[in-house]
Amino acid sequence: ERPNITVLETARALDLVVANGRCCGVRANVGGKAVEIISDATVISAGGCGQLYRYTTNPLVATGDGYAIARRAGAKLADMEFVQFHPTALDTPENPLALISEAVRGEGAVLLNDRGVRFMIRKHKQAELAPRDIVAREIYRVQMSGSRVWLDARMLSRSFARRFPGILQLCLARGIDPRRELIPVTPAAHYMMGGIVTDLAGRSSLERLYACGEVSRTGVHGANRLASNSLLEGLVFAERVARDMVNQPK
Repeated sequence: ERPNITVLETARALDLVVANGRCCGVRANVGGKAVEIISDATVISAGGCGQLYRYTTNPLVATGDGYAIARRAGAKLADMEFVQFHPTALDTPENPLALISEAVRGEGAVLLNDRGVRFMIRKHKQAELAPRDIVAREIYRVQMSGSRVWLDARMLSRSFARRFPGILQLCLARGIDPRRELIPVTPAAHYMMGGIVTDLAGRSSLERLYACGEVSRTGVHGANRLASNSLLEGLVFAERVARDMVNQPK
């Protein structure tokens, strides 16, 4: 809505323009034409890299381009091994996979193997509510033994529609009624804790280059973030980046 803002719908950023150790903009493909977009400050907010994996909840555009662009320009990256897998994506032949929220397990749903055995109670005192990495690894182990893994939420049949209307609809759209049937689930690449190292204002190690969102590594998540606190990246750091940028000298 602002006349001084131009949105380039068909642009694909390829590399950063760097001069004298400072980021000066981006090189991009815009409608098949190579262009340089020069700027006083540049923000990378390109998301994560879930599409590197066969099973992921990430959108098709989450291919890790932001990390590669920053790395080629010399920006510091860290914690790239900390890819979080969500334990319970809906196991269907889709890309990306739909997510069955942890809240369903929080309400009492349990994980079963093909024999109907609840396997998490032997692995962790919190069973299905153990940290995501523990649950995801155990589901994967069961899958590697030749069994599918199922989420049993049938005990919530009376309250499921009220408590989880969105999840009910996405399951029904795929021919699964979680009020009467087991839900097939699988671990899926979900969130990247690592990325472009920034300070608490979103500044990267390359002058005039900022990063926010999943592409950044702010340090607020550790190696295995808690559910939903990725909102920090969008709500807190995006605003901090914007405030810092407007105060930069030209």
